[in-house]
Amino acid sequence: MRRPLIVKTGGTLPALRERRGDYEAWIADGMGLARDDVDVVAVGQGEPLPAPDAPAGVVVTGSSAMVSHREPWSERTAEWLARAVEHGTPVLGICYGHQLLAHALGGEVGPNPRGREIGTVVVRSLAPAQRDPLLGVWGEAGPAHVTHLESVLALPAGAVRLAESDLDPIQAFSAGARAWGVQFHPEFDAETVRAYLVARTELVRAEGLDPDALLAAIRETPGGPRILHRFAELIRLT
Repeated sequence: MRRPLIVKTGGTLPALRERRGDYEAWIADGMGLARDDVDVVAVGQGEPLPAPDAPAGVVVTGSSAMVSHREPWSERTAEWLARAVEHGTPVLGICYGHQLLAHALGGEVGPNPRGREIGTVVVRSLAPAQRDPLLGVWGEAGPAHVTHLESVLALPAGAVRLAESDLDPIQAFSAGARAWGVQFHPEFDAETVRAYLVARTELVRAEGLDPDALLAAIRETPGGPRILHRFAELIRLT
């Protein structure tokens, strides 16, 4: 039986991991799956990927690495993702995964010229999202958790921009009928993004942002779980 695959490109903060597990556990839970129901490949640690048409669907996690650094493991994963999309395997890229998917398909990724985006922000759907099989569950606008320095600066040819925020005009995109990237973290809850903001308080302050105001603005994001649940549904429908 084909199983969902989580491509693990990085890990969460050590203190969070000790208490609550890592990205793969949060993503599986958000999809309504047990951890044992998904395969996980830690590409950053050199683990090999299966054939690109083998998984039922693929979720690519976030990472503290930078896509623009073109690390060998990341470039190998990008090549694999391009083949997976070509085969029609459903793909969802999250944060780093969103950027890596765009890069894999010929888009441009680099430092966000608007600076760091962290905390809970409003993500607004664009007109094409209303009829999109995945982003259609988001609604017109809603809160989303983010933490990133790099962004998708230019979409691959033929990709469709689906959502934006004040600091990132490409918060979500689709590429063909079965591949999506979301810059925000649908697997995060308020406690998670709060921990990231606390860990980065001095960096945030040094960059001219107000960490206290950002902490006060954190709230739960009901749209995130809807995205993960819907992706699980789309996998089952293929």
